[in-house]
Parts: sequence; C-alpha cells; structure tokens
Amino acid sequence: MKHLLQQHLLQTSKGNRRTGIYSVCSAHPWVLRAAAEQAKEDDSLLLIEATSNQVNQDGGYTGMRPADFRRFAERVIDTVGFNRERMILGGDHLGPNPWRTLTPEAAMANAIKMVEEYARSGFSKIHLDASMPCGNEATALTDEAVAQRAALLCKAAEESASAAAFSKPVYVIGTEVPTPGGATHDLGEVAVTTSDAVEKTLEIHRQEFTKAGLENAWERVLALVVQPGVEFDHDHVVDYSRSKASTLSTWLQTRKEAFVFEAHSTDYQRSTAYSQLVQDGFAILKVGPALTFAMREALFALSAMEQQLVGTAEASHLPEMIEQTMLAEPAAWEPYYKGTPPQQGRLRVYSYSDRMRYYWAHPKVEAAVARLIQNLNRLSLPETMLSAYLPQQYQLIREGVLRNDAESLVVDKIRDVLRIYSAAC
Repeated sequence: MKHLLQQHLLQTSKGNRRTGIYSVCSAHPWVLRAAAEQAKEDDSLLLIEATSNQVNQDGGYTGMRPADFRRFAERVIDTVGFNRERMILGGDHLGPNPWRTLTPEAAMANAIKMVEEYARSGFSKIHLDASMPCGNEATALTDEAVAQRAALLCKAAEESASAAAFSKPVYVIGTEVPTPGGATHDLGEVAVTTSDAVEKTLEIHRQEFTKAGLENAWERVLALVVQPGVEFDHDHVVDYSRSKASTLSTWLQTRKEAFVFEAHSTDYQRSTAYSQLVQDGFAILKVGPALTFAMREALFALSAMEQQLVGTAEASHLPEMIEQTMLAEPAAWEPYYKGTPPQQGRLRVYSYSDRMRYYWAHPKVEAAVARLIQNLNRLSLPETMLSAYLPQQYQLIREGVLRNDAESLVVDKIRDVLRIYSAAC
C-alpha cells in the first residue's frame, strides 16, 4: 500500500492537473496551530517537518528529540481537533550537518543515530542529505560519496521503522537547495538545476541503493530536491520563472518513475507562482520564515495597539524586549546581518530571513508575549483599531468567522500565508 503522501502527490485530477502539498518547517506552536486549522478547513493532509539542526538526539536548538517533537506536534493539532492520522511528520536535511566539524566517520555515526530516532518516532518522510563535507574533507564531495552515505542513512531508517512497527518511510534525495533560512548576500539571479544534474543524481543514488540491497526502499523515493530558481535574501525575492524552469519540468514529464520535485525556500513568492510551481512538477513546497515573519507582524501590530490601550506602565514592550534579547545574545543573527548598526537594527526586525524566529522561545521574550496577550484579552479590541493594524483579520471579525482575541488574531495572520499555499496545492 502506498504512503499517504505518495497517494496524494502522484494522483492527477481531471484535466491532468497535478496536486501538491506545502511543508510547514517550524517549531512554533502558533505556526503549527495555524497549519492544523488550515488543513482541517481544507480537509487536507498536514505535513510538518523538523530539520537536523532543530531536532536531533542531542536536542538540537529546540531542545527536542524526534519523539519529543512528535508529542509536541500532536498536542498542538489536538487543540484544533485535527485527525492525527492525517498528519505526516518529516525530517529535513537528515545527515551529518550538525556534526560536520567531526571526522567523517564520527559525523556519519551521529547522523545514523539521528535517522534511526526519526524513523523510530514515526517520521515517515525523510530527506536524506549527506552532501556536506566533514572534518578536513575536500570542499565538495563526489556524487558517489554523497549517494553512498545516503544509502547508509536509508538503511538505518528502514531497519528502525520496521523495529518500531511503523510503516516504511518515503524518501527525498538531492541537495541542490538554497541557504537554509534564505541567502546571506544580495541576490541577482539564481541558477536553475539542470536536467543533466538531476539525471546524474537520480542514477547514482539508484545504483548505490541497489548495491546496498535497498531496492524496496528505492520504490519509495518520492521526490528530488532541485533549485527551480526561487530564493530570497534579506530584502529581495527572486521570483519563479516558468520559462527558466521549463527544461526541468519537461524532463520530469518524460520519466516513467512516479516521483516529483521538492522546492525549498519558496517563502514570499507571488501568489500565482505557487500554482505554477505545482503544475510544473515542484509539488512539495517548503515554507518556514514567511510564517514567523507574519507572526512577528501580527505581534508587533498588537503591541502598537497595546501601547495605546493600556499605557506605557502596563504594556509588555515586546518589540523592545526582543531587541534587547537579540543584542544581548547575538549568535543567531550577527553572522548573517552585515552593515552599520542602524542597518543591522533594521534587519533584526524586517529581514526576509527572519532570524528573530530563533528568539521567540527565550524566557524573557516568552514572558513579554504572554503579558501582551494577557493585557489585550482583558480588553475588547476596538474594531476601528483592528482595521488600521490588522485589516484582513478585521474583515473576518466583521464577517463573524474569526474570534476577536489576541491569539486568534496572530494565528489567523499566519494563515494569511498558508491560504496562498493551500489555494495552489
């Protein structure tokens, strides 16, 4: 029996139109709540992914191991009554990346343990990414070395899933992706992956899977990661161009195998681009920073309202608190935001890469958010102020389809992004 994701993505509707799915890459509970609400309204699958740096056997930067993340996601979706059987958990860039300063042997040993934990915890979509050099290896690995390591990781996932009595995962291969979280330099044009490069990746991985006795797992290779020509840096978005990606799309149509392309860093594209991407075969659309970017917009809008409604003494001063925290603990943004102090200050708030997302779980920031929500929930938020600060949510409140409470306003602002993806998929 095919995996739910295979059933969904490999079907075609009338007129031979493709189906797609967006992948929510976040560990913020409001983002996951927004995604669950959207999927429930659409009666669709819900795909949530964690990265190797975010969640691993050492806790990652969230402090969660794979089983912890699964329980966390389940708690969130339960609050909106979403069916757990319709949620698919994925692991993104699963490989030696968190340990790439170690020797190749040590890094891969850690990567294997991580993949085993993901599979044992019921993550059923796994992106095998062993592309990064480790220790003092050359700056670029050969395609054969990458595929050999991917096969080792796949074998570990297969064995762990079987031992835990979970269904075998589906796999994503290929690594030609943008910088996680967006580029750190000004972009001009992004090169689209060539069909020759995709062909080579596919064939070398097929050979290495066969050598490792993973023919059955190869049948569940669902997608290849490619660069369709979409990306963003701090201030600009490189928009999707169908003509530039046409060679990839044509190549996919000629293949007998049933798989699709996966596109990373699709945040902030024009709304029409998502439908075009799906119809051109880029059926898995990753989104992450755009969701917390929208959340920040909502929280800062509510903070501006709060200042006027409760006064300076009572207010949470959320923008000031998160700025103080980011300045006091700059590791998550300072290597990425260059320029003068004023330029860095602007980027800390407004950069498309949204490095602010790493600070929402900080105790001082969490306390300020809690105070903001508490202050506003003691009040009846004036519709006239909502019209000024959150106009789309104001319209939904007027129509009687959205509750006028602070948390619901934030979650719905995040859904503004998800609605665009939903319409395309």
